[in-house]
Amino acid sequence: MIESWVIDDGSTVPVPSEVVLETLRARIDSGQLETWLTSSSGRLVAFVTNTERAMVMLLDGEGDPGEHAVDPGAHGSSGGFVLLNGQHDEYPNENTVPIGDALRIVGHIVGAGSWPADAHWVVDR
Repeated sequence: MIESWVIDDGSTVPVPSEVVLETLRARIDSGQLETWLTSSSGRLVAFVTNTERAMVMLLDGEGDPGEHAVDPGAHGSSGGFVLLNGQHDEYPNENTVPIGDALRIVGHIVGAGSWPADAHWVVDR
């Protein structure tokens, strides 16, 4: 079964992989830097950005520590990750990826259900 994904903001309309990048960009442009997507099988994708880098997580369900995209060899840290609850976070750059890569990763997960073959990620379980 192919999963369908919705933006977890009360919407019940599936977001096709061809539209998810445009949807994320529009949310970022409107100042919504944290987005959660929920699949028809209960999996979750978390996307949190500071507009330059993003944290991308894939979870098997609520309470799962999941997996997250990484940028091996990146140095330093970046702030400006504003969560829906108003919290401002800072992450090591190695635990985030450039925004272009993050959008591509989310698009692939929504379209294929898995990490892109060339993406780097770590399992947090």
